[in-house]
Amino acid sequence: MDSSHPKLNSSTANSSPFTKHISRQERHRQKTQQQGVPVVRLLLVWGFLLLAMGGLAYRLYRLQVVEANQLQRMAKAQQSTSMQPYVPRRSIVDSQGNVLATDRLTYTLFVHPRYFEATKEITDPTDYIARELSTILGDITPAQLKEKFKEKESGIKLATGLNESQAVRIGSLRMGGVDLEKQYSRYYPQDEMAADVVGYVDGEHQGQAGLELSQREILEREVETYAIRRTGKGVVLPDSLPDNLLQSNDWQVQLTIDMRLQRAARELLKAQVAQQKAKRGTVLVMDAQDGAILAMVNEPTFNPNEYYKAKVEYFKNWSVSDLYEPGSTFKPVIVALAMNEGVLKPEDRINDSGSVRVGPWTISNASKSGAGMINITQAIRYSSNVAMVAIARRLKPERYYELLQGVGLDSRTGIDLPGEAASYLKPRQSFMDDPIEQATTSFGQGLSLTPIKLLQLNAMLANGGKLVTPHVVKGLVDARNHLHWQPDHPVKQVVKPEVAHSVVQMMESVVSGDGGTGKAALIPGYRVGGKTGTAQKAGPRGGYLANAKITSFVSILPVDNPRYVVVAIIDEPKGANAYGGTVAAPVVKNVMEALIAIKGIPPSQPQ
Repeated sequence: MDSSHPKLNSSTANSSPFTKHISRQERHRQKTQQQGVPVVRLLLVWGFLLLAMGGLAYRLYRLQVVEANQLQRMAKAQQSTSMQPYVPRRSIVDSQGNVLATDRLTYTLFVHPRYFEATKEITDPTDYIARELSTILGDITPAQLKEKFKEKESGIKLATGLNESQAVRIGSLRMGGVDLEKQYSRYYPQDEMAADVVGYVDGEHQGQAGLELSQREILEREVETYAIRRTGKGVVLPDSLPDNLLQSNDWQVQLTIDMRLQRAARELLKAQVAQQKAKRGTVLVMDAQDGAILAMVNEPTFNPNEYYKAKVEYFKNWSVSDLYEPGSTFKPVIVALAMNEGVLKPEDRINDSGSVRVGPWTISNASKSGAGMINITQAIRYSSNVAMVAIARRLKPERYYELLQGVGLDSRTGIDLPGEAASYLKPRQSFMDDPIEQATTSFGQGLSLTPIKLLQLNAMLANGGKLVTPHVVKGLVDARNHLHWQPDHPVKQVVKPEVAHSVVQMMESVVSGDGGTGKAALIPGYRVGGKTGTAQKAGPRGGYLANAKITSFVSILPVDNPRYVVVAIIDEPKGANAYGGTVAAPVVKNVMEALIAIKGIPPSQPQ
């Protein structure tokens, strides 16, 4: 071989075509293996995603189909709540629109001594707060406040019922540990002037007397509960609020009471009760045409803004809740019933001998003397017991009893005030079997009624024989005095109009006739009918109390066109000259004069 020919080395030998082919296969295999790993991984990822999507789809199916109703209920419970807005009690106003009762915003003051903090200007916060609050509250000293601060570290209630002005002054202190809580409370601008009618509400805003108790249904407006939606943070969504949320009618409860007359009657009665050193008294004024009460006052009374300071017995309106024997003020009613039955005529004459025997009993006139032959007008004018017994004897006992029942002497008047007592009449058999019961009833003894019943019976005479329902609620009015609702009051005709008018004319002689017992009620230029009453007070165990009497006077004005009835009753006046004509009649006269001025009643005769 030619030595110059290059030799094949081992590497060259190994690079044969066969070897290269094998190497290419190996590399392809390795490459294929390397490429297979990502595919597997991709398939695994896809598989996992498919499983996840399947699980999610299943979960969505469970949530949106299987559990949808339950989840909706849960969501609604979390996102929804109920709200019952505060709705104040209706205001009470008199016939002229004067506010008698209303709800107002007040504040309760709490202090938390543990949070009192000193500042650069105030080194002793306890002393500073005590001095400032004492000035604002007015009824407690700084020293007393400091003692209260020692009671506990937090939550000391210092005052309630603070007004807006006081709250602003307290807030301006800007001191830690002083807290004001808002609340609504009932306020009575007229204080005690209308307390007997309006009543009061307690600390829980619940009526406890007067109209606040008896008229709860119209005073407490219906409170609606509203469903609203809120966010997860509890914020109310505005679009969920109902359109009528803050829309509440402004209707007020309007009364028939006229505060001008009410105030005059209150002052007159208060003065007379004090002068006579009497136990108590009442004055009532009614429009006889419809039974509207224009004034109703009792003495003593209470301030509904401070009811907790009054005696419990003052909360009772005794003019509707207490019974008494009316005495001679009942005589015109008996005369009217007898005339209506046709057993008595105005021109009839009766012999008043001064006394009369009824079984084993002797009945005498209060004067202990007789007036001789007198007509019915004179019988009323002189207040003759003997003549009244003679009139009662003209009625058959059974019919007599039915007539008394017919005018409601065994029932209530139906007045819209709480606690009314029913008039008391002896049981039928006892009344019919015992002539003394028939006799004493004719002059107002042996039966009991309330002052409001006496007012109703005399209104029957004034309005032409109709028994109207006494009431103090006129209805619901808006801010412009438009009447939206008024109650219905039953009316019952019990006496013929001509009979009622005739009796009223007889009653005029009590005031203006010679020897009349009601001359103290005479008003020049006006025709006034009236009747006095001075009755013994029945004892709790039967019989009558010694040296205890109840004086009364009832009047009808004006006689030529009867419209108004006024009753005054003074219970247990002291003194020897304490009679209906001397104690009660002067009060009625003054009340009638106020009524004439307020209502503009023209005189019956030129002055």
